[in-house]
Amino acid sequence: MLRPIVDWNAFVQTTLLTELTIETFRPFYEDSFRPLVGEAVFANQHGNWRADYRDQIAELHAPERHTYVAVAEAEDGIAGYVAWSVDPARRNDSVTILAVSAKHRRHHVGTALCEHAFEKMRTLGAEVVEIGTRGDPFHAPARALYERLGCIPLPVTVYYDSSEPKPLRDGCHHTRPGLGEYPSHSTSDTRLVPWGRT
Repeated sequence: MLRPIVDWNAFVQTTLLTELTIETFRPFYEDSFRPLVGEAVFANQHGNWRADYRDQIAELHAPERHTYVAVAEAEDGIAGYVAWSVDPARRNDSVTILAVSAKHRRHHVGTALCEHAFEKMRTLGAEVVEIGTRGDPFHAPARALYERLGCIPLPVTVYYDSSEPKPLRDGCHHTRPGLGEYPSHSTSDTRLVPWGRT
């Protein structure tokens, strides 16, 4: 069952969604991104990712700023949630976060949340919606979901360079140490959905 979070300032709601978000994305930050880019880049880009989410989630639902949240509830608690923002002038809206708890994945919760958000965006005049994800294995289920929903991928690569020495990869001939690549948080594999696409 989906419902908009109305009493967003309630401590319990903010706490539960924060816990769900940290649980959902911990494997990405700690097991994927961190080993790939090294400690210097990790610390600079996402060294405080847990605190960043705590700050972000507390501000997610603010209709006066055209930002919204909907929650999927199950008998045992929150199954997942989706957050989105609306740009009325451009008619271009964005899904900010989609998170589903591990025990509720592969039960179409993510699909229901996205469809709910898309419908809300349509009613607010959206012509295009953007969803940012990443190109790593952790985010493969998200990419598959967005493609099932009819979204169009736009691959983007971001390169990081730090002073932290790294060995050259096979086939690479760069001369500066620490050159790594990883999609950025908001732009990698961006999905654009024109309404009415078949």
